[in-house]
Amino acid sequence: MGEIVLAAKITHVPSIWLSIQPGKHYGIRRPAEMALTEVGRRARELGAETFLVADTHWMNSIGFHLNGKERHRASYASHELPHFIHDLKYDYDGDPDLAELIGEEIVAGGQKAHVHTYKDLGLEYATLVPMYFVNGDAAIRVLPIGCNIYSSIDENRRIGEALRRAILRSGRKVAFLASGSLSHAFPPNEIAETLLNEVSSAFNRKTDMAVLDLWTEGRIAEFLEMLPDYNLRCTGEGAMADTAMLFGLLGWKDYTGKGEQLCPYFGSSGTGQVVVDFPVPSWSNI
Repeated sequence: MGEIVLAAKITHVPSIWLSIQPGKHYGIRRPAEMALTEVGRRARELGAETFLVADTHWMNSIGFHLNGKERHRASYASHELPHFIHDLKYDYDGDPDLAELIGEEIVAGGQKAHVHTYKDLGLEYATLVPMYFVNGDAAIRVLPIGCNIYSSIDENRRIGEALRRAILRSGRKVAFLASGSLSHAFPPNEIAETLLNEVSSAFNRKTDMAVLDLWTEGRIAEFLEMLPDYNLRCTGEGAMADTAMLFGLLGWKDYTGKGEQLCPYFGSSGTGQVVVDFPVPSWSNI
């Protein structure tokens, strides 16, 4: 019988990568670096064998996709922001067995899934940036699931439920990471560089802060009621698929856990960012 040992909403913004490079931006995301490192420490302490990552930068337009390669090894440059992230070498074991089980459970739930082992299918930075901190010694397997940009909140809830079923069948101890932002509205090019440490609007900032209050107070059912509007009005990253998967995996409106915020909320190039660890209910591991 498998076990979900950890479930967290995490940030992956490129400015975290800038924060560890020499130069004027060195250290600007230290609290986020420390929070991601703490997620990794907790995962190890809980015996995690695989990081299952809902990657909002692996954006799919049809169906749901898993990178089920035996090994992930390459060098990465971001197509979006190559001046932020380039020459990032990585080497992680994958988890093809869990990928196949997840694919089976997604199909069993009435949706379409594809498990890929193509040699040229690499990892995206919503996986790679967090992995640098949570999996620095590469001791834990890595399995990304893409986010369908045309999917509904309800579809992603059902994907989260399929993830849980597959994990429980797997015999694996799995840490799930929902890798995406809160609000995700980018500023116009003319002012983008001036908002490196800011959120694009007061509305988005206030909405993000209200969401964090709901999470940390355990008012998850209230949050899920507003999630479709939140996604629409605050320009959800990857359709906020990672967030819907996270709560689907945790039990949706039956989940009453209180999130633990591991770093201060911060703005990055107009988007809202945070790291929150959600306690896993014991029934999810039965």
